[in-house]
Amino acid sequence: MTATATAAPLAPHRRPARRRRSPVRYLQPLVAIALVVLLLGVPFWLVVVTAGKSQSEALNPNLSTPSHWHLWENFSTVFHEGHMTPAFFGSLLIMIPAVAGVLVLGAMASWVLARRRSRTIAFVYALAISGLVLPPAVVTIVLLLRQLGLAGTALGMIGVYMGMYMSTVIFFVTGFVRTIPLELEEAARVDGASPARVFFRIILPLLGPTISTATILICLYIWNDVFYALFVIGGRIDTLPLNLYQVASAGLYLNNWHLIFAYIILMSLPLLVTFAILQRRIISGVTSGAVK
Repeated sequence: MTATATAAPLAPHRRPARRRRSPVRYLQPLVAIALVVLLLGVPFWLVVVTAGKSQSEALNPNLSTPSHWHLWENFSTVFHEGHMTPAFFGSLLIMIPAVAGVLVLGAMASWVLARRRSRTIAFVYALAISGLVLPPAVVTIVLLLRQLGLAGTALGMIGVYMGMYMSTVIFFVTGFVRTIPLELEEAARVDGASPARVFFRIILPLLGPTISTATILICLYIWNDVFYALFVIGGRIDTLPLNLYQVASAGLYLNNWHLIFAYIILMSLPLLVTFAILQRRIISGVTSGAVK
């Protein structure tokens, strides 16, 4: 028995209707780019063009380009006559020990706070990160340094910065330490490693991205600080922002906005280079901290 089947006619192939993309989808990135240009690009352009102008053109800073660029001339004048070299080494003298000390001590404290769980530890952790929202008392700091004989010294300024930014390091590092498997430490202790060796050989290398993020943030705070440096070491040790503040209203920089902005650019270059070198580790530290 044979059966004949009649095939139904094939329906014409219809392409799925394309969804019309909302204009908002195109508008959102344009608005974001415009805000970035407005908030970052315009001030940056103002600094660069003003630093490249002559004294007469820079009396009233604006966004117009200079008739003739004097950028390198202004850099040379600021560098040789603005006492930048001693101020640069003064900034390094304070920043490097302060950053290294607060990172090591803060990471150690974070390790202890992350591994122990109790109400007392929770209270200590809350107290340790309270510095993020509580401003330091300048008068109390100055009086305490005078009592200790550290007022006007680099050691006193280093101690102030370490105390100010310890909360930042603890806040960044504690959450990351909790994601490190405890078995790594237990295996090292079984092999006879001391707590210090466990920290420096196992924990600290794993904190690389987070430490890089905290490093650039604290370097930014210390490098640009003029307020606390003015009260603690003002007149005794020069840093770059303190030097600029002290001479901006007299001598070389009197109404010379082109030299002031040239000084700002030169002062910012070390941080820009540091960020360019560490940017991948910084972004990795931020994203890992957000996810974990």
